[in-house]
Amino acid sequence: MIALSDSTFLTPEAYLQLEEKSNIKHEYIDGQVYAMAGTTDTHNTIALNLALLIRNHLRGSDCRVYFADIKARLERRNRFYYPDIIVTYNPKDRETSTYKSFPKLIIEVLSESTEAFNRGDKFNDYQTLDTLEEYVLVNTKHHRVETFRRNKQGLWVLQTYTPDDQTFELQSINLTAPFTDLYQDVELEAMSTTGYADAHKPELG
Repeated sequence: MIALSDSTFLTPEAYLQLEEKSNIKHEYIDGQVYAMAGTTDTHNTIALNLALLIRNHLRGSDCRVYFADIKARLERRNRFYYPDIIVTYNPKDRETSTYKSFPKLIIEVLSESTEAFNRGDKFNDYQTLDTLEEYVLVNTKHHRVETFRRNKQGLWVLQTYTPDDQTFELQSINLTAPFTDLYQDVELEAMSTTGYADAHKPELG
């Protein structure tokens, strides 16, 4: 993809056209594009384990699960993000092959360069999706799953799962799965020297 200066503004349509030809994934924030950071084997293995668990659970249903390379479109905020996993029930999402606008469940596997963004601005943006019922963060440094669920009052309620629970739940799709299946073949990543992730916008994901 052609390098774009900070002053270059792209329409959503122009971004989608450029992204189709790009060998590097970019996320789109209000006219600007940002190259995504690469992933690790830990991140990839967790995401793949999850995708397989969800795909097997939803097999034969009207739900669709998308992994890694499909964008979520947030029209109210003029953004396109690449979640690790999207689940949608809405038939309108079958009309767009490279992005989905009506997700029921979004999952992000955390990485050191993106954790703060996934917890902060990105989650805030995802909340503008009326169809989204559950937002899930899966840790790569600890055996931990954090699920944010929208309640009847429209508030987001956090529930955290650890190995002590033995299983974790994705209530939006009625899935309960063993913790051991989620972290199968996974070597946890080491903590940074500060103990905190350092995220900045040019490395989104």
